[in-house]
Amino acid sequence: MKLKELERPAVQVWSPASQYPVYLATGTSAQQLDASFSTNGTLEIFEVDFRDPSMDLKQKGVLSASSRFHKLIWGSFDNGLLESSGVIAGGGDNGMLTLYNVTHILSSGKEPVIAQRQKHTGAVRALDFNPFQDNLLASGASNSEIFIWDLNNLSVPMTPGCKSQQPLEDIKALSWNRQVQHILSSAHPSGKAVVWDLRKNEPIIKVSDHSSRMHCSGLAWHPDIATQLVLCSEDDRLPVIQLWDLRFASSPLKVLESHSRGILSVSWSQADAELLLSSSKDNQILCWNLGNSEVVYKLPTQSSWCLDVQWCPRNPPVFSAASFDGWISLYSVMGRSWEIQHMVQADKISSSFSKGQPLPPFQVPEHVAQASLIPPLKKPPKWIRRPAGVSFAFGGKLVTFGLSSTPSQKLPQPCPRLVFISQVITESEFLMRSLELQEALGSGNLMKYCQNKSQQALLPCEKMLWQFLKVTLEQDSRMKFLKLLGYNKDELLEKVTTWLKRDLGPAESPQPKKDNFNSNRQQVFCSQASKHTTEDASASSAFFDELVPQNMTPWEIPITEDTDGLLSQALLLGELSSAVELCLKEERFADAIILAQAGGTDLLKRTQERYLAKRQTKISSLLSCVVQKNWKDLVCSCSLKNWREALALLLTYSGPEKFPELCDMLGTRMEQEGGRALTSEATLCYVCSGNVEQLVECWAKGHQASSPMALQDLIEKVMVLNRSLELQQAPNGISPGPTTTYRITQYANLLAAQGSLATAMSFLPSDCAQPPVQQLRDRLFHAQGSAVLGQQSPPFPFPWVVVGATTRFKETSSYRLGSQPSHQVPSPSSRPTDTFQPSLVMPLTPSYHIPCQSSRMKTISDYRTPEPQAIQPLPLGPGVRPGPQNSWKNVPTPQGNLQRKKLPEVFMPLAPITAPVRSLIPEPQRVLPSQTPISSVNHAPPGAPGELSLQQRQQLPPKMIERKALPPEHQSLKTSFEALLQHCSLSATDLKTKRKLDEAAQRLEGLYEKLCEGTLSPHVLAGLHEVARCVDAGSFEQGLAVHAQVVGYSSFSEVSSFMPILKAVLTIAHKLQG
Repeated sequence: MKLKELERPAVQVWSPASQYPVYLATGTSAQQLDASFSTNGTLEIFEVDFRDPSMDLKQKGVLSASSRFHKLIWGSFDNGLLESSGVIAGGGDNGMLTLYNVTHILSSGKEPVIAQRQKHTGAVRALDFNPFQDNLLASGASNSEIFIWDLNNLSVPMTPGCKSQQPLEDIKALSWNRQVQHILSSAHPSGKAVVWDLRKNEPIIKVSDHSSRMHCSGLAWHPDIATQLVLCSEDDRLPVIQLWDLRFASSPLKVLESHSRGILSVSWSQADAELLLSSSKDNQILCWNLGNSEVVYKLPTQSSWCLDVQWCPRNPPVFSAASFDGWISLYSVMGRSWEIQHMVQADKISSSFSKGQPLPPFQVPEHVAQASLIPPLKKPPKWIRRPAGVSFAFGGKLVTFGLSSTPSQKLPQPCPRLVFISQVITESEFLMRSLELQEALGSGNLMKYCQNKSQQALLPCEKMLWQFLKVTLEQDSRMKFLKLLGYNKDELLEKVTTWLKRDLGPAESPQPKKDNFNSNRQQVFCSQASKHTTEDASASSAFFDELVPQNMTPWEIPITEDTDGLLSQALLLGELSSAVELCLKEERFADAIILAQAGGTDLLKRTQERYLAKRQTKISSLLSCVVQKNWKDLVCSCSLKNWREALALLLTYSGPEKFPELCDMLGTRMEQEGGRALTSEATLCYVCSGNVEQLVECWAKGHQASSPMALQDLIEKVMVLNRSLELQQAPNGISPGPTTTYRITQYANLLAAQGSLATAMSFLPSDCAQPPVQQLRDRLFHAQGSAVLGQQSPPFPFPWVVVGATTRFKETSSYRLGSQPSHQVPSPSSRPTDTFQPSLVMPLTPSYHIPCQSSRMKTISDYRTPEPQAIQPLPLGPGVRPGPQNSWKNVPTPQGNLQRKKLPEVFMPLAPITAPVRSLIPEPQRVLPSQTPISSVNHAPPGAPGELSLQQRQQLPPKMIERKALPPEHQSLKTSFEALLQHCSLSATDLKTKRKLDEAAQRLEGLYEKLCEGTLSPHVLAGLHEVARCVDAGSFEQGLAVHAQVVGYSSFSEVSSFMPILKAVLTIAHKLQG
């Protein structure tokens, strides 16, 4: 695109790359005259400010010159000054060489002319500063004169050699070598170039074309390779650019031939050695890629010749062009349409003439707009390419590329850079512990694993947790849980026995063991009660002693009106309930309980409740829970200081149905009310109940989920507890909850990031239907590449969207052969019409962007094609993979008659073909359009299309050529292919193409017959529907890629009758579209 322009009949030169701001110097051209025929010379300096949107250049300095200029060159010689803008050298007529101080021109202060020398005998047309020694200036003029000037001493210039070369001729161009400071080359009109070695003061080589038509007008050295240079010819009979390599100087290395007339100038980009600018008498400015000898950028044809083009040293994409019509223009090779600039100019004109009234928008004619389109460079230039890059990939892969270790100047031509794929491991301890866990799970020796973890634990709570996990793997776990909590039945009995023996008097002897045990229990309760309770217990004991018939003395039944008398009367009448009430009133609780036992369960229960309500002791609540079995109240109301005792009660008395729920309630209460101290202890409750989900949630409250080692600790506990549940409940255990699934997925991702793909996949639950797990399993499976060969692929983790049939092609400008279809939003009953740029081969199976597992390249089906543009991805098979916004929702099947049949989600592709599919069978005989082909029963080779001749077909009875109706799910195939044939027939002009399309219409009938019979495999059906979708979208190149993939993965005998002709139709459509 054009950036700036200046109306000056002048020669030009850019400021050096080190100069900022960027300047452009112009000197009145000695080869041009304006309408005034003035011969005055002017040297001007303009600032190039690309931030200014206007097309004008800002003049910063101007100086009248004594003569006009043939050549200008700007060097960075500073003459010892700190703030110097360099020196401009100008070559004029009559051998005049003038040196200007740029700083003085810009400041308009001191005399800007440094020196003037007139040593040459003719016009000075060639100038160049040495890139290594900025004080050395080479100048060339007529009669083969070349001088080397030292700006520190301009009195006597040096000559590189004698003028013995005959005949003497002009010096058209001079150029210092960009790699070797003492090498200089000169170009001559006779077509030869001379390379000078200033150390020897003689020419060391001459290169020239054997043809006498080569007239050199320009010369340039390769920026990186010291032995290569280009020459251009201004002869209209041979308008070429020759690339020479001095190591093979017998003939040009390359010849560039796109100009139609003589070439006037060339300029080699110092920022990208592959780019070369050239201007010619054919009014064209071309940018070449010397790597492939192609034109990668082309400006629209100018109105006159361009005498000089130069790259900007500081801003790589910018170049300037000076033309014979008196204009100097600045362009950028990062192309853009000129229509935008035209619109800006039109807006300026409209604003000048509108006078407050808006003018209608300026319409650029279509043919003008297309002609003014400047395509950008076909390949990214070197200055915007990354010299080095790094990117992490799935599976802990690190992909890097960088500069070659071999210097570029030593390479004869650009060589491909290497891309390195390495495995990055940052968590070695994490991987080691994960491997230990996997080995323990695989060997089944988890008890030893838990024992080791318990011994290695530093915190008491962690040690206790691992001991609990170990118990879950053993038999009789409840008793062992009690032991871990500090309660042992054997130890308790021993303590009770010792206590009772200590309370016995010296004259008393213990009762037998059984009775002693019963009395011990009674004495334990008595010892913990109040004094009043102790006296009542003694009275009750005396009552039991009296029951023993020690003697046969008769006993009396009291009938008085006191308590004993009323009690006797109630017993005589069988009123046990009243008797119990009397005993409770008199606090004779033992009598009340004995009588309640005789009165039945309900009376006993009420008596126990009355007793427990009246007797408030330290253990009354405990007695109430044990007697009434109200464990829920125990969990909800007990002090959290006694959480161990509460858990022990649940382990001792609670039934297996209510036990998990009660443990979870106790653990939840400890989390909510116990603070941070009891949160870690609550995990023991969840281990006892086997609640993995609650265990994970409790863990998350006290740990950082981002820490790999903390997550490893959690997964170790989860896997051990889950294995114990598998042993106790079911072989497959229980399905993990959402929190557990999230942590397992997070853990598997960490393993995958360290490159342990197989281990990560082994930790994922096999029967989990949650989408994150399925997606990660699918990704891990395909990321392992050849390591999973022979294993069944996991189910496709995304829902398949059934794409309905589309209507016939509409006669609109959005789709016609010869133009690209516009982007449309697909409806639920139609295929997406977004265009898509396919790769060479588009796989039909789901593809994934995964790194290589070895140095060998994987097949293209292992990788996803890059999609830089935001379009809907290519559907695979009969559906598409939706985006993240609807990944977990099943898309409903479109209603209507034209529906595609849902095909199997998993296809096992065969090895892809590596050569184009050609005509595999002889072309069958043509049949009339009105006739329907049927399968042949004759002896035909396998896979050949079985078609009867026209005569045989006419002899068949009508009932034999009848066939079933095309299934609704495949009706869209016939609709798409018939519409394609119709449009191709309307667009085709030659008779041969029309005949081919008529033949295709006949051959495709065989396809429709196979669809009716249902004999095609699901893979072929999926491919056909995909081809039809590409046809509807107008993407025939993509359809051909899908066609080749289907043929490569299918049986020859299955597709040979219709796939070749379908390829022919797609090829015709693609050619007509282009």
